[in-house]
Amino acid sequence: MDALILAAGLGTRLRPLTDHTPKALIDVGGVPMLARVARRLVEAGADRLIVNTHHLGEQVARYVAEHDFGVETVISHEEGAPLETGGALVAAEALFRKDAPFILHNADILTDLPLGDMYAAHLAAGDPLATLAVLQRPSTRSFLFDDEGLLGRKDETKGLDLRVRPAAGEVRALPFAGVHVVSPRIFGLLTERGAFSVLDPYLRLAGAGERVLPFRVDGSLWLDIGRPEQLEAARRAVSV
Repeated sequence: MDALILAAGLGTRLRPLTDHTPKALIDVGGVPMLARVARRLVEAGADRLIVNTHHLGEQVARYVAEHDFGVETVISHEEGAPLETGGALVAAEALFRKDAPFILHNADILTDLPLGDMYAAHLAAGDPLATLAVLQRPSTRSFLFDDEGLLGRKDETKGLDLRVRPAAGEVRALPFAGVHVVSPRIFGLLTERGAFSVLDPYLRLAGAGERVLPFRVDGSLWLDIGRPEQLEAARRAVSV
């Protein structure tokens, strides 16, 4: 299993901390987030890690070179500007083996969601395009799922309620948790280029008949460390 850790973000909401430290190397409980995510991915079965970098990328690359996660770990550096989740996939395509589904995991998410169970659920579903970790939590943004999978998305701050196909059964609005299991088939289906969110092709392809399925992780620890108050909450959570 390959796994891509998304570690290229600028971390603007955590400045000035991220002026000199990449967000992926910010420690939570004395352990950099990159290491926490890498170890959980390896425990879940990943035997090759890809880490994308941009902001202060040389620090991330040096950390990877100096620390052994127990599996091969390679860097996909993004010059100029970060490419977001979709652009990161396109840029790193040559580093993937493409012989099995892979995990995509944000580096700034502290969670104990069951990665192994999520991967197994994806396999059992018969090669969907992707399986997305979702949980019920307060959020102005959410995906819309029905009985067949991804249907659309909502963004209350923009007054957006987008649906890419007619609904089949009950529609459920569920916020995303920053972890994906993805079929390698996606590389042959990505027509977008440059910096773009992978959520855009998910919706485009769901409208064309591809299945993108939810995996509920309600009850799991889940903390985004994107803001100072969230970082402090994560540090408190691992200290108890």
